[in-house]
Amino acid sequence: VAAAAVAEARKNNWSMSIAVVGISGDLMYFDRLGNTSFASIDLAIHKARAAARFRSPTARFADRLAAGPANIYLLSFDGFIAGRGGDLIVADGKVIGAIGVSGSTAANDEQVTRAGANAIK
Repeated sequence: VAAAAVAEARKNNWSMSIAVVGISGDLMYFDRLGNTSFASIDLAIHKARAAARFRSPTARFADRLAAGPANIYLLSFDGFIAGRGGDLIVADGKVIGAIGVSGSTAANDEQVTRAGANAIK
């Protein structure tokens, strides 16, 4: 997972932070590529943890929040983050962890996240 995500980021010459967590959200792998901002460190870890603990890609939260003010209650959830770049790692139909990426645009973060998550399928 990590190797595929790092390869995707490097292929596109994107500086990013990449975090992989277990099913409980505990950090298992981290890498900060290139000249990525230091803020991206916590964001990547947070995205991975949120995906793992809520058992949902963080893009889903971003979409729900963008859908309107009725979903504003989501902001009150501890550990919640409404940003693209957090996805589940699934093997044999079971969630085994999550990956979080930060440091570029939302679309680029999500592309690298998916490259990592899809490597296990």
